[in-house]
Amino acid sequence: MFARAAPFEIVAIGASAGGVKALLTVLEALPADFPVPVVIVQHLDPHHDTVLAELLDRRSRLRVKLAEDGEVAEPGTAYVAPPDRHLLVGPGGGLRLSERDKVRFVRPSADLLFESVAVACGAAALVCVLTGTGSDGSAGARAVSSRGGTVVAEDPDTAEFKGMPQAVVNAVAVDLTLPLEGIAAALVALIEGTRSL
Repeated sequence: MFARAAPFEIVAIGASAGGVKALLTVLEALPADFPVPVVIVQHLDPHHDTVLAELLDRRSRLRVKLAEDGEVAEPGTAYVAPPDRHLLVGPGGGLRLSERDKVRFVRPSADLLFESVAVACGAAALVCVLTGTGSDGSAGARAVSSRGGTVVAEDPDTAEFKGMPQAVVNAVAVDLTLPLEGIAAALVALIEGTRSL
């Protein structure tokens, strides 16, 4: 096939049911010097504080933190959407948190995150949908693909919960569909330009 001409600017990940384990698997395998920021939507209970960022930070070589409104995403850092807040990415990697209405019954929404990344980064967007129920992420993945970005999905046949990855596979021509254990290596190879699509 072909090698990418444009570098990626960001990796956005969406997950729901089974996502904590999946996120641990992916983030544990990414290097500390990962050259782009990672932004994460994991559906969480909106009525409780979360320790997800702390858990991921302890187990990852990346720095992992809850996203804060107005901060700029930095390479080597993963930003987790706080419970009950949408996470959006603007030009230059500026992060915004929003309390706007739920999308597909969830807040934070992978669809809104991916759509914001599509607008901000165009062909330099790389999004990944992991295990989860429902169809969050499918509309956002379509937006990313339509602007020339790259869409990676966990293989629905091996995902703990196949709903979200299957919805993405059904909605868009996914660039890569991989078992969970192969996703981190693929992200690194895509970012480094050593893997072609």
